Amino acid sequence: MGSFLLEGIYIYILTASHFNRKSNVYLKMQDGRQVHVIERDLTEPDRIVGELLQPGGYLKLIELGLEDCVEKIDAQKVFGYALFKDGKHTRLSYSLEKFHSDVAGRSFHNGRFIQRMRDKAGSLPNVQLEQGTVISLLEDKGTIRGVQYKTKDGQELKAFAPLTIVCDGCFSNLRRSLCNPKVDVPSCFVGMVLENCQLPCANHGHVILGDPSPILMYPISSTEVRCLVDVPGQKVPSISSGEMAKYLKTVVAPQLPPEVYDAFLAAVDKGNFRTMPNRSMPAAPYPTPGALLMGDAFNMRHPLTGGGMTVALSDIVVLRNLLRPLRNLNDAPTLCKYLESFYTLRKPVASTINTLADALYKVFCASPDQAMKEMRQACFDYLSLGGVFSAGPVSLLSGLNPRPLSLVAHFFAVAIYGVGRLLLPFPSPKRIWIGARLISGASGIIFPIIRAEGVRQMFFPATVPAYYRAPPVK
Repeated sequence: MGSFLLEGIYIYILTASHFNRKSNVYLKMQDGRQVHVIERDLTEPDRIVGELLQPGGYLKLIELGLEDCVEKIDAQKVFGYALFKDGKHTRLSYSLEKFHSDVAGRSFHNGRFIQRMRDKAGSLPNVQLEQGTVISLLEDKGTIRGVQYKTKDGQELKAFAPLTIVCDGCFSNLRRSLCNPKVDVPSCFVGMVLENCQLPCANHGHVILGDPSPILMYPISSTEVRCLVDVPGQKVPSISSGEMAKYLKTVVAPQLPPEVYDAFLAAVDKGNFRTMPNRSMPAAPYPTPGALLMGDAFNMRHPLTGGGMTVALSDIVVLRNLLRPLRNLNDAPTLCKYLESFYTLRKPVASTINTLADALYKVFCASPDQAMKEMRQACFDYLSLGGVFSAGPVSLLSGLNPRPLSLVAHFFAVAIYGVGRLLLPFPSPKRIWIGARLISGASGIIFPIIRAEGVRQMFFPATVPAYYRAPPVK
């Protein structure tokens, strides 16, 4: 039987992409393989992201037998989103009629979820869970043989395995030898906790289309609401000088629903702000014998839609299914060639969620461009129509309908809807020009994202030879 060595990963094969800096990812292997997990810090993390799991991600938890990891942590069920703009709002519910009553999104304290995962992994006799910091990958003639790491006591050791799964998070210092990282940082989140606050729509995520960019709110316990204020760019107002509090009170607070206004101001006065850069990075791996990237070290998208953990869990299911028939992992070149199919098989789910997240963020940000203002308003009004107009996009966002073609169809339906609003009842040259720029702007948003994701793998995965790759015989 083969063995695994994971830097920041717990195996079932299950990872979460928004976990600790040395990304906490969890795999639980029931196939008898020995797993050595090296985690930078085993204390409960305190994070402001990785707190929302979409229904599609919860279904993956069930598939992995890990659904009990969201129990006993005061996790809250999430049944959809509420979208706010200019004093109006619309409720967008997940289409859960076909599923068991327990299937819904979940929101929770990130650290509590991670600790449940750690307990699950640590309870397995074939898993060795160790606190340590991986310094480097061990390479021999182009093949990764394991890692060099420093233990909690400062001792430098080497660990060897036929397959090393690297998932050291969004700040990864190991990814460069395994992929071509093109990281974009469009914005930062400023996070705080609102206490004893009743959201306008219970058990829903809330997206306020504010100026200059969206504000998110969702429950993370029975008494707490997470608020994430998006600040465009890579710098946020200074906390120490008081600029942050002033910005939140004068710019953000007036745009919030009245139900949360007082709790928001109380949280600002409390001053317990946390900041986190929002990163986007398309998957661009170098197939490397002996190693595999996963989680945020491998692929990121804007966290606006809360899709990161769903992508990671879906990736784990794909990888688990690929590894399950294998009995010998020691032929690194053969294994590497076989696992190339992973990069294609993951695409329908990953590329749909990635593209939606990055495209929606650009649409939801305020813009001085009249065409982009029309696109933003058209998106809100389109979703407010209800029926298939909201059910389709929400099923994409929730991970329940990972179909790239459906995503593109709805995206351009929004654009065409926006143009129709401009041209009716009577078009004018100015409105025609704005409509043309709206279509051009929409194309300029989504097509570069699709190109980065890979057109062929995203829309025509069956044409990729690796899609049909069979497991090695021996």
